[in-house]
Amino acid sequence: MQRAKIFALLLWLVALSLGAWTLAQLPLADISHSITALNTPQWIFWLGLNALVIVVLGLRWQFLTQALSAPVKLLKLLLIRQAGQAVSFITPGPQFGGEPLQIYWLYQYGLPLRKALLSLGLDRFFELWVNFSVLFLAVLLLLTGIGGNASDGNINNTVGDWQTALLPLLIFLGLMFSLAWILIKQPQWINNRLERIAARWQHNHRLSKINQHWQSLGDDLRIALRTQKTRFLLAILLSLLGWAGLLGELYLILHFVGIDADLHSFLIILVAMRMALLLPMPGGVGTIEASVLWSFHTLNLPASAALGLIALMRVRDAIVLVIGLGCLRASNSARAQATTTNEH
Repeated sequence: MQRAKIFALLLWLVALSLGAWTLAQLPLADISHSITALNTPQWIFWLGLNALVIVVLGLRWQFLTQALSAPVKLLKLLLIRQAGQAVSFITPGPQFGGEPLQIYWLYQYGLPLRKALLSLGLDRFFELWVNFSVLFLAVLLLLTGIGGNASDGNINNTVGDWQTALLPLLIFLGLMFSLAWILIKQPQWINNRLERIAARWQHNHRLSKINQHWQSLGDDLRIALRTQKTRFLLAILLSLLGWAGLLGELYLILHFVGIDADLHSFLIILVAMRMALLLPMPGGVGTIEASVLWSFHTLNLPASAALGLIALMRVRDAIVLVIGLGCLRASNSARAQATTTNEH
C-alpha cells in the first residue's frame, strides 16, 4: 500500500512537472483572453454538448443494466458514473480507478454483486472497444493520407510517426474483436474454461462459492446475449453517438480558438490527444498539454491557439471534476442514509 502511494505521488509530480514545462513554452498572457472571449451562447452550447455526451453514455449503461434484468434509474447511474469519473481523474492510470466504488454503489442500491460487476464490465468493454476502434480508424486515415497534401513534408513525416502506433493498436483491437466474438458466439467456451480453472477448488467451501458466482455471472451473460440483442445494439449506437459528440466538441473548441482545421489536421490533433490519455498520468495532466503543443507545432499552427485549446479543455475538466466530486459526496450520503434505514 505504501509503495502504491509513493508511485501515485511520483506520477503526480511527473505529470505536474510536464504540464508546467509545457505551459512555460506558451504565451501565458493569452490564457484569460481564450476563456473570456467566449460569449454566453457559446458557453451554453459548449457545456450543453458535454452534458449531452454524459447523458448518452449514462443511457448506454442503463440499457446494459436492463439487458441484465437489473434496471437502475438513469439519475442514479449518472450520479454513480460521474462520481467514479472524478475518482478516475485523480487516480494514476488511463481513465480507470473509480470502478471499485461504482460496483460498491451499485451493490448498495440493491443490485446483486455479480450483476453490478457484469454491468460495469460490459459498459467499460463497450467504451474501450469503441474508443480504440475510432482511434484505429483515425490512424488508418492518417496513413492513407486522406485530407492531406502529399507535397507537404511535415504531413509526410507526421504520417510516418503514426506507423509506429499501428501495430499495438491492431493487436489490441484484434484482442477486443476476438473477445466480442467469443462473448456473442461462444459464451459456453468461457464458462467451460472458468469451470476447469475452478475445479481444483470445488472441495473448498469458500472457493466453491466463488465458482458458483462465476457460473451465475456466466449464465446472466449468456441469457442477456441471447435475449437482449436489441439493447446491446442500442448500446453500440449510443457509444458511437457519444463519440460523435466528443468529436464535435473538439471541433467546436478549435473553432473557438480560431482554428479551421481540415480533416487531416483535425485527425492529427485528435490522435495525439487520445494517445496522450493512454499514458498513466492522472487526468492526462502534462501529457495532454504536451500532445497539443506537439501537434500544433507540427501543423505550424499558432501557439496562442494551442494555449487557448488547453485552457478551455482544462476549464471543462475542472467543471466536470467539481460536479463529479459533488456526485461523490451525494453517493456517499445516499449510501449512509440507506445503511441507516436498513439498520432501523
